[in-house]
Amino acid sequence: MELEWAIAAVVITVLSSLFGHFEAKAPLWTRITRWLVYLAVLLVVELLTGRPWTWVWIAGLPAVGATFHVIWFVRHQNNPLTTEPRERYFQLRGWA
Repeated sequence: MELEWAIAAVVITVLSSLFGHFEAKAPLWTRITRWLVYLAVLLVVELLTGRPWTWVWIAGLPAVGATFHVIWFVRHQNNPLTTEPRERYFQLRGWA
């Protein structure tokens, strides 16, 4: 059980470090809430379904998120790795 929580913490740390600068204008509470919900669902999955499904959640959600991310950016004519043109990205997010 501890290994799953340690890996989830590493996932949160790595993904926040790698992609956090893209969320620079997002409110802090939304960024924190997103990870708290991720951990809450992890706990529920662990308690209700057991260890194998916990690993599916830990790896599956980031994989689904990355897939959605790439599709969304390609459809909106932005680079999925750099979010360029940056002004277009800010406009799509509703940021000034």
